[in-house]
This record gives sequence, C-alpha cells and structure tokens, in this order.
Amino acid sequence: MMHHRSHTTARDMTQGSILRQVILFSLPLMLGNVFQMLYNTVDSVVVGNYVGKEALAAVGSTTVIVNMLVFFFNGFSIGAGVVIGYHFGAKAYKELHTAIETTLTSTFILCVLFTIAGVTLVRPMLRFMSTPDDVLDEATVYLTIYFMGISGLLIYNIGSGILRAVGDTMRPLMFLILTSIVNIILDLVFVLVLKSGIAGVAYATIISQFISAFLVLVLLTRTHDIYRFDLKDMHIDFPTLRRIFAVGLPAAIQSVITAFSNIFVQSYINIFGSSCMAGWSCYNKLDSFIMLPVQSMAMAATTFVSQNIGAKQEARAVRGTTTTVMTAFVVTALIATFLYVFAPQSIGLFTSDSSVIDLGVLFIRTNIFFMLFNSINHVLAGALRGRGDSKGPMIIMITAFVVIRQIYLFVLTHFIVNTPKWVGFGYPVGWTCCCIIELTYYFIRWKRIGISSKKPAV
Repeated sequence: MMHHRSHTTARDMTQGSILRQVILFSLPLMLGNVFQMLYNTVDSVVVGNYVGKEALAAVGSTTVIVNMLVFFFNGFSIGAGVVIGYHFGAKAYKELHTAIETTLTSTFILCVLFTIAGVTLVRPMLRFMSTPDDVLDEATVYLTIYFMGISGLLIYNIGSGILRAVGDTMRPLMFLILTSIVNIILDLVFVLVLKSGIAGVAYATIISQFISAFLVLVLLTRTHDIYRFDLKDMHIDFPTLRRIFAVGLPAAIQSVITAFSNIFVQSYINIFGSSCMAGWSCYNKLDSFIMLPVQSMAMAATTFVSQNIGAKQEARAVRGTTTTVMTAFVVTALIATFLYVFAPQSIGLFTSDSSVIDLGVLFIRTNIFFMLFNSINHVLAGALRGRGDSKGPMIIMITAFVVIRQIYLFVLTHFIVNTPKWVGFGYPVGWTCCCIIELTYYFIRWKRIGISSKKPAV
C-alpha cells in the first residue's frame, strides 16, 4: 500500500479559476482524443488510397462494432473516474487506493472476456448489419485481428481514466502522441512495404495500442504519487465495484444501445451501395473530429463536478457545469463553420472518388450545425454523471438517440422519402430532441434544489 501524499501531477479542481481549470484539463485530453482518432483515420486514409474502395468501406463499416465494445468499457471507465475523483476531492486516500485497485483488477478480467466475445461475434455481427459480400471478408479479417488485441486499448483507456480522475491529462497525452506516430509508421510499413493489405492496418493498430497500455501500466506502478498501483494489492472490493457500476453501467448501457442503434442507421445507408457507405463513413470520421472537444469538455465536467461534490462545494459544481457547457458550444460553432465551408476538401482527404465526395459533402452540410445541440447533450450528461446521476442521461439519450431516431427512420423510409440526405438527417433529429429533454431535466432536477444538501450518488 502506498502512503505518499505528493500532488506533483494531480490537479485539484476544487479551487482556482473555473474556466482556466476546465481548459487546462480539456486541452491535453482533446489533443489525446485527436491522436486516438488518428489511429482509425490513418487506417482509413492508407486503406482508401493504397488498398481500395471495398477495403475502405470495410474499415468504415467495422467502426460501429468496435465502438459498441469500446463505449461499454468507457462507461466502466467513467464510473471509476467519478468514484476516484470523488475520493480525491474529499482527500480520502485510503478509499482512493481501494477504488484504483478494484478498477484495474476488474479491467484485467474484462480484457479476457472482451477478447473472446469480440473474436467470436465478428462474423455474426457483420452479417446482422447486412454488410455487402464484396466487403464482408476484409471486414472480418480486420475485426478479428482488432479484437485479438483489444486488451491494449482497454488497459490504456482505464489507466488514463485513473490519471484523469486525479486531474493528470498530460502524461496520457504523451503516450498517445508517441503510439500514434508508431501507428502511422507501422501502417505504411505493413501496407506499402510488406503488402499485407487490411490485415497489416489492423496489426499496426493493435501493436501501437499494446505499447500505450504498457507505458500507462509502468507509470501507475512506478509513480511516487498518491495514485500508485501495486500489483500485490490487486483485489476487488465489491462495495467500491458496486459504486463504480452505479455510475458506469448506465453510461455504458446508453453508449452501447446508441452504438447498436447506429448499426440500424448504417444498414439504412448500406442499401444505397458502397459509394454511399464510403461517403457516410468519411462524414462520420469528420463528425467524430468535431466531437473531440465536446468529449473532452464532457470529461472535464465529470471530473470537475465529482471532485467538487467530494469537497462539498455544490455552488462551484453548478458554476463549473455552466462554464463548461458554454465553452463547448462556442468551440463546436467554430469547428462546424470551418467544416461547412471546407466540406469538399475535408472529404477529399479520404478519397478521390467524386461520387463518394459528393455524398460526404451532402451529409456534412445537412447535419453539421445541429452538432451545437449535441455539444450541450454530452457536456451536461458529463456533469450529471459527476454528481453520480447516471440514470437520467441514460434514459434521455436512449429515448432520443434510439427510440425517436428509429421511429423517424422507419416512418421516413417507409412512408415519405428514402434518400441518403434524409436518412442521414436521423442524427440531427435525435440530437435536437435530446437537447430539449436534457436541459429540461437538468433545470428541474438540479437547479431547483440550488445549493441544497442533496447527497450525490457516489
């Protein structure tokens, strides 16, 4: 057991300027997310330019499946982060250690389960998504290799989640930058030199992820800071695990069900053929880029609120929520404007096929400004989870992103019009409804009580 109390790399968010804390926390996180995105984007660029359109569609169509497992795990990571952040804010170091040991031990068990589940379910999932035959084999190869190496991604994500909960976003960023560069080099070596096609791209990705996992584990076991992990302390404390799941499970369920519903959106798109699939895939990559600052702000909101609730600073938690939502809104508006103006050039990064570019531009220009609603959705949900309120955002997001979106797509395609533009508009419909419901919920549930002594669920 570790007894050091130094705060060399941890960031205490219970004091100081709110905006400054949020930005200093979010920036490394956002850069880290950019590099994490580069993993997949570089895969797409290399595959699209050097392997072929079918392979590009294969990588694109597998993203949804990868996201389902990753999102589930991220839910667990969010739960762990809230519990660890709460103990950190409360200066309860013994409980902080118990939470870290429980989190990492559980992660090692989940790695085994996810690898087996992923490899076993690849083919059935691709069939379920009505993946075209010209794409099926390559998508199967890519995903099977990816899931064989999924442990690297999971261990890195949970390790950086622990560091985030104590306010350290800088060192996970350093590891990501290093492994992203390794990924790009390996991509080019496997594809251009060794001619190993889509399998090479998958190997490049998992090797890079294993390196980042190794680095984050070395850091956690060697640090002299308060969050040190000792392998001999590995155990699961079930009350702590229950608290982690109380926050993490609703977040995970919401992410998985939303990703699962995106499989249905993907199958609506697949009907229009591989050009439309490739255009949609390119649009989704850019859509993900605009989500990066939003996700970073959402994580900042979660850590900020959990630390301040732990330190019993309710008013500061509320101010932090407002500041973070507004910052995310402004940043999203700037990126959306840029992408709207430079839509053809943006899609052109992924492909030179003019039909793919036209469809990608159509999707961007139809949907992009509705991302403003989505920025509010995610940051507010992050703040609510920081309070231990994970069920509210889960129910709201499942209602909007799944139920309302699926009703829209079904009614639209069966009774009104079935075109790529209006099918793609299913995303904004969900975002807008979610924003209206979630803002109403937040003001009724949390603003009304103001600075009451309502105990958080952590």
